[in-house]
Amino acid sequence: MPRLIRSPRIWAFLISLMLLALAPAANATPFSDWSWVVVAGDWHAHSGGPSEAFDNARRDVIAEFEDAGFSATNLKQFSVRPERYPDAHAEKSEPQAIFNALSDLTAKAQGGCLLYFSSHGAPMGVVVDQQFLPPAVLAGMVDRTCGKRPTVVIVSACFSGVFVPALAASNRMVLTAARPDRSSFGCGEADKYPYFDQCVLETLPKVGDFGALGTQVQTCVATRETKEGMKPASEPQLFIGPALRPMLPLLPLAPQRRN
Repeated sequence: MPRLIRSPRIWAFLISLMLLALAPAANATPFSDWSWVVVAGDWHAHSGGPSEAFDNARRDVIAEFEDAGFSATNLKQFSVRPERYPDAHAEKSEPQAIFNALSDLTAKAQGGCLLYFSSHGAPMGVVVDQQFLPPAVLAGMVDRTCGKRPTVVIVSACFSGVFVPALAASNRMVLTAARPDRSSFGCGEADKYPYFDQCVLETLPKVGDFGALGTQVQTCVATRETKEGMKPASEPQLFIGPALRPMLPLLPLAPQRRN
């Protein structure tokens, strides 16, 4: 017959070990093992003057996604002027640096991928510092790093609908701020955020999953543009791949806030 453990110290030690073992599971979310990258790609308003809109979006989008269950240990963030935001520990916005970060992150965090860009855009692609990141190049980055994992790509920029055909895949969701032939709004010197980013920030705490985020951001942007009299409407684009669509309700955003 095995001997019973009678020492209070040994029991306390064993209980401590059990609590340590359970702690990661208790704190885990569906996105704890996702790699994610958030990029502010410019610091100019549409007028050419200075603007904090894209870096404000970078900062606050990160905070909201952390609240939604993403881990800061699996994040890389980028700014055109990282020295201006020392507390963020951001890297310089460059396409090669973004690819390198994705490569490093996806080697350790293998649950899925989230990429978020806030910048100016054109039919050639999204602005990353003083160059365009074309859709085909971004698609190649995602193919080589995220592969077949569940992947969400959000591009807040004018003409960002050009990214949908290149990035569309069965395991991906792509949400963009505008149609391929339309501008988005809110990139002025006095704007705190672009309209699209503000709608993401307002909507994210209220929705249950990424699918709902996409459709409700579309509605939010349309409402804001109508209110402000902005024409023609930007018409944000949403693509959800057939393999990812049934998974999204199983990946709840911040379930701890919806108890």
